[in-house]
Amino acid sequence: MFERFTDPARQVVVIAQQEARDRHQDRIRTENLLLGLLATPGSPGEALLRAAGVDRAVVEADLARAEPDGAAALASLGIDLDEVRRRIDESFGPGALDRTRAARGRRPPGHIPFDRLAKKALELGLREAIRLGHGYIGTEHLLLGLLWPDGGTAQEILAAHGVTQDGMRAAVAELGRGSASG
Repeated sequence: MFERFTDPARQVVVIAQQEARDRHQDRIRTENLLLGLLATPGSPGEALLRAAGVDRAVVEADLARAEPDGAAALASLGIDLDEVRRRIDESFGPGALDRTRAARGRRPPGHIPFDRLAKKALELGLREAIRLGHGYIGTEHLLLGLLWPDGGTAQEILAAHGVTQDGMRAAVAELGRGSASG
């Protein structure tokens, strides 16, 4: 399937993998793909999201609200995570926590696989490209793949900002009447 991806669509996948790695995730998730779309300036998917008022800051804010705040939970128990880190660095050297076996286990080297919903979003992007009669999979198709119902965190974030599958399909069809895709 990846051989049919445009260069910008491939870039989305590479960026999504880096996003997952940076977030210490063991799988690429739909929100990583969404962030990858937003990090491909000039691509149709990014332009459609920007036109809908969705940018990286919006997505990051939504993700921060959705993620449980471990530091706040520890603070409620009287544990200051920053103070713990400071003391560990003081005793064992800067970055000591990042050198532990547990930290290495959270940062998978090399290839990171897709979780079930991200894989489904990619497959649905392929279906959208076929439905539109396109011989390639572009960033706009990946965006449509993320918008299917029960599509995970990315779909929930987009829906919360009024981005719908039907609306985006119309926007992608309008793009198809214009210039080349990506």
